[in-house]
Amino acid sequence: MKKLLPEQLKELWQTVERGTLSGEDYGKEQERLLDGYRSTWKRALLMGGYEDLPAGLVAELGSYFGREESDEIRLRCSDALADIKSEWHRRVDRTSRRSVEQFYNDSQAMIYELMWWHTLCEDVSPLAYVTALQFASLRGCHRYLDFGAGVGSGGIVFANNGFDVSLADISSPMLDFSRWRFRTRGLPAESIDLKVQGLPPDTFDMVTAMDVFEHLVDPVRAVDDLWKALKPGGYLFGRFHSEPDEDRPHHIVVDFGPTLHRFRELGFVEVWRDDWLWGHQVFQKM
Repeated sequence: MKKLLPEQLKELWQTVERGTLSGEDYGKEQERLLDGYRSTWKRALLMGGYEDLPAGLVAELGSYFGREESDEIRLRCSDALADIKSEWHRRVDRTSRRSVEQFYNDSQAMIYELMWWHTLCEDVSPLAYVTALQFASLRGCHRYLDFGAGVGSGGIVFANNGFDVSLADISSPMLDFSRWRFRTRGLPAESIDLKVQGLPPDTFDMVTAMDVFEHLVDPVRAVDDLWKALKPGGYLFGRFHSEPDEDRPHHIVVDFGPTLHRFRELGFVEVWRDDWLWGHQVFQKM
């Protein structure tokens, strides 16, 4: 089976260690391969004639919020993480599911922060969605759920490549924004507001949970919910670790031991791991 980018790069680095490839040539090849991922990402997300990802996503925010001043929107994006930190410390009881849900429902800064992250200006880790897309395509998956979908970018990438997409989140404003993004692209998607709806059982053959579990008041319960929502043989692709980060107090889970233990109790089997680029794992429901 075709190797995914993290595997390709790990094998390529072994040729550097053997002395048959220079570090400089490795860097060039890594950028070439990442450019392929960037192309898939940009092809799905850019619209309206834009070729520059930051300009295109900033314009999309302006269109949705009815603001024409791109400099103002860029400033909102650059300040978003600090705004989130301030809001969180001012308002949230991290042990209360209701308090956390209310924060995500009220914080407009989250939309700006996620959209700016998806410009790839800060880092390229959102491209892990492209790895997930390739993994799902190689295994013949079709029914796809993005759990903790945020602003919907990952779902757009999957929908742009022929998948039947569902988006699930606890933030009604982010789901509203995601629905608008799908409509403007003429793409279908189902939205699931997890505050009022459960996940449908035995429905999905591919689920992503990208940088989501560190936000959850009860991550173990989420494992149970995703187990029920997956078809037998379905895959859960996510990142299940997080480091303490004073700039991101909304990352409330750093001990993933109970979460991984629940995976094992339910019979999830790890079938793939990225131990080179971004640290994602894939578990299969047996």
